[in-house]
Amino acid sequence: MEKLLNNINQLNQLVLQGRSMDAFERFYDEEIVMQENALPPTVGKTANRQRELDFYGNVTALRALQVLDVTAGEGVTMVVWHYEYTHKEWGEKNYTQVSVQHWRDDKIVREQFFYDSVATPELIA
Repeated sequence: MEKLLNNINQLNQLVLQGRSMDAFERFYDEEIVMQENALPPTVGKTANRQRELDFYGNVTALRALQVLDVTAGEGVTMVVWHYEYTHKEWGEKNYTQVSVQHWRDDKIVREQFFYDSVATPELIA
């Protein structure tokens, strides 16, 4: 579990430094499955890369980005994040999110994000 904690802490530091895409390229598997709450998952690194680029490309102001808590278990890590930003389409956002990562061979193969759906109602299909 020490290696998992080291990996997730390195990933988090890249994100906090504004290098989210570097973290994505380094720590995510080619077959990554990412999912927002209970929405249908996005499958594959290419599709998720574009999803990430679209999100960050629409953030016009970042006021808060903070890791509140990190934990690791057998092949899984969890990070509690606090976000406060302005998005071109969604407006001002201020919420806490739990990100759960499942790891294999030092890469994240599945990640799911849990947050109050009222925080980003535009994501609900």
